[in-house]
Amino acid sequence: ASICGVFHSVSLGIVFNLYLLCNNLSYFIIHFDYVEHCAGYELVFCCGLCGVLGFQWMKNMWRTDPCYSRHGVNGSLPSIFIYLSESSSLVLSSLFQMDPAVVRESLKGLYPSLANKRQLHWIHQRIRSMEEVWVEAGRSLSAKYNLTERTAKQILVHPGALTDESGTHIAEDAFSGGPLGEQVQWSDLIATLYILGHHLHLSASIPALKAFLQGNTNGCPPQHSKVEPNLIYTDIVGLRQIQEVIGSSWIKYKCIFRILDTFGTEPDFNHPDWVTKHHLHGPFGGLNMTLLQFYTMFPHTPDNTFLGFVVQHQLISKESEQFKSTKRQNQALVYGKRATFWQGKEAYVDVIHKYLDIHGTADNTAAIPSYVKNHGIIKGRDVQTLLRQSKVFVGLGIPLEGPAPLEALANGCAFLNPKIQPPLSSLNSEIFKGKPTIREVTSQHPYAEAIGEPYVWMVDIHNETEVERALTAILNQTIEPYLPYEFSCEGMLQRVNTLVEKQDLCSSTRSWPPLSALQVVKAEAGTSCKKACQRMGLICEPAFFPNLNSVKNLAKYSVDCQTSEFSDGHLVYPAYLNSSKHCVFQSDPLLFSCVRSDQSLIRICPCRDYIKDQIALCKACI
Repeated sequence: ASICGVFHSVSLGIVFNLYLLCNNLSYFIIHFDYVEHCAGYELVFCCGLCGVLGFQWMKNMWRTDPCYSRHGVNGSLPSIFIYLSESSSLVLSSLFQMDPAVVRESLKGLYPSLANKRQLHWIHQRIRSMEEVWVEAGRSLSAKYNLTERTAKQILVHPGALTDESGTHIAEDAFSGGPLGEQVQWSDLIATLYILGHHLHLSASIPALKAFLQGNTNGCPPQHSKVEPNLIYTDIVGLRQIQEVIGSSWIKYKCIFRILDTFGTEPDFNHPDWVTKHHLHGPFGGLNMTLLQFYTMFPHTPDNTFLGFVVQHQLISKESEQFKSTKRQNQALVYGKRATFWQGKEAYVDVIHKYLDIHGTADNTAAIPSYVKNHGIIKGRDVQTLLRQSKVFVGLGIPLEGPAPLEALANGCAFLNPKIQPPLSSLNSEIFKGKPTIREVTSQHPYAEAIGEPYVWMVDIHNETEVERALTAILNQTIEPYLPYEFSCEGMLQRVNTLVEKQDLCSSTRSWPPLSALQVVKAEAGTSCKKACQRMGLICEPAFFPNLNSVKNLAKYSVDCQTSEFSDGHLVYPAYLNSSKHCVFQSDPLLFSCVRSDQSLIRICPCRDYIKDQIALCKACI
């Protein structure tokens, strides 16, 4: 009725168009003579009647086509309402594709599209638990920046690894101690895009994906046929699924893909010819995408884009007072939901137990020391309470790069971060085997490692003296809760909004970040651009590589190329030989890299500044 109320007492021609809309909303075919008779009445009544008839038809006829049950209809009124409300919002969004993006004051309109997707059940719960803080963050960002001159985008979100067809079981394992990192990121991305005012189309199965990308392929009325996405967020599994569903047609969407990729993808693993030539085949490589289309969990790979997630801590205002009144106990909480993570760590945990009571949230008490008070697999809010009560969050070395250590810091709990020697990578570790990167991980949590003391203490878990030294220091200090802005709701809203509005990977003429942010740094032989920029307090920005990839451009930065050539034989170009003043430029833009180095070549590096605690954005980017 609210849809039809916009069209108040209009001509018969518009009534018939509205009849078609109502027919889409309810999937009940009304004879045109009846609709013509409606011309003299309020359209609110006509469409209201249309909806009522649609409910009645669906209640009686939902079993006539299996597609209705695949969309969550089971004959109950709530399931029918969710199905019809989803359909109506999809039709509306296709009709008004140029409407403004308005920061939303509630997440309630998102819940129906989550409620009937079993694979998104954990995501649904997390978003609901954080609604108040998301809404407040949206208000806060709106007060600081002008968010009014934006167009609402049509955005397909397809987390392929969560689908039943993927075979990963990530979605169902979420409630029994399984890994949550990917689901945390999907949850926060979905909430962010919705709060920012965009039209979301959520897909959690191959049939739903086909319905969106192919339109009506069976007896079920079409839901998505009029919607063309402006952006597609998926993962590597989802990209493969999309390619299978629509074949070579996926190419027309290629530049609007944003691929969630926890560990990151490096250029040699992305380029199909390079993969073949250097025998780098794996399940996640050879995708031939622009490297900035890969969105990572942490900002560890400047060749990719940092998407991030939100650290869950004091979620609602009434808990802030509870936080202040919570007294820290002489206890430590061990980071290890799987009891197998504890194996071989008994001596390490014994040392900590000499100083602190030990609590755990493991799935099996049989495999952990008897003195541990194990709470089992518990809800996120209960974990927050344990962290607020604890003085130390104990890393066991695995899992790697999860959200939990940052949650500990946000709750005022220091983190014992185990060193990893030798560093782990896809060259020596089963954990990283097949991953499209050779990045080396030197601790359980490299991002936390960079934060350092007094929040994060690096320890060799096999060195009792080192562990005791760290524990003594922690117990003699008091730290305030610490949360980097980039891992707050507002920080993620700011970052994603800027990326959606300004990161255009389809245009060859539009430049972002702005060229004014470029700072050129020469890297010593054997040094990557990532390290060279870091040493100057900057970050390598791969979007600027083309601006340095010619003799004329390098001359602007006092690089004198006496001779030059173009080549695709290495990942370190543009670079030069200092002795001969010979410059080598990159002939294949997919092979630009921030992370590679060469012992004989000096790299010319495109660096930029960044906002404190918001590394994805330069100071001129917002």
